[in-house]
Amino acid sequence: MAEEIKITESDVYAANIFLGAAVPLLRVICESEPKYGDKFKGKFFVFQMSALYDGVPGGKIATHFVVEDGKWTCKALEVHESPDVEFQFANLRKLNIFMSGKGMPLPRIKGASKLGLLISLLGALLRMAGLMQATTMPVSDADKKLLTKLYFYLLPNGISRLSKMGQPDVLKVTSVSPDRVYALVVNGDDELQSWVRMKEGQTSSGRGASKRGIPFLSMEFRDPASALGILMNIDNMMDSIETGKLLINGAPEFGDLVGDLMFKVAYYAQGEFLVKEKLL
Repeated sequence: MAEEIKITESDVYAANIFLGAAVPLLRVICESEPKYGDKFKGKFFVFQMSALYDGVPGGKIATHFVVEDGKWTCKALEVHESPDVEFQFANLRKLNIFMSGKGMPLPRIKGASKLGLLISLLGALLRMAGLMQATTMPVSDADKKLLTKLYFYLLPNGISRLSKMGQPDVLKVTSVSPDRVYALVVNGDDELQSWVRMKEGQTSSGRGASKRGIPFLSMEFRDPASALGILMNIDNMMDSIETGKLLINGAPEFGDLVGDLMFKVAYYAQGEFLVKEKLL
């Protein structure tokens, strides 16, 4: 008999970050790199990533994509009842281990007979995983920009989702926050902008510039390499500020607060909780 796995709160937080904020980045890969995106032109299908979980109605959480002639629409944390291709994990723990790169528990694959489509999807997924699980700076400028974009889209979304799920460390900040926007920016690049808004426990996030005007605080990086130096925990924040790689505008005394929230997302997204909480 297989050993029963007790799903923890950390498993739930991580799975919601993966399915709600990380898996949607597959669309970014396909839109940003023709090498992957062009393979879906002329194709019409639904692709779903899911995990069984008896803690929700229906016993499954999932994110699915509707692909129409190469155009991707993401339905984050929405279950599709009859996807053409689905990667379904037996439980949240296996999804978390797979997505964080801490192991290779294999999902049940629906649509395996659609070999060409399956290979194209796997290629794009592996590309995303290779970037997001990297521990060293990418070499090419194109990869630096793409990875920065992925981080910028993941982190504010992840902060907002953790707050909505009631993660104590995040909710402690967002529940008492006045109406404030915190932004991530790479100077001179409109694609590399994102934000998270918090107001008395309510949160939202988005890509591009905030439409609420000047953010309460913005972390403005000189270039993608400067952003990755901080986001990948390669560079020291104070050194980056002193050397002009990072400018904190608005309320610099809140820089550490934003950093702590981002690293809380990383705690789950990088699978650190699996090691610390001895869940592997």
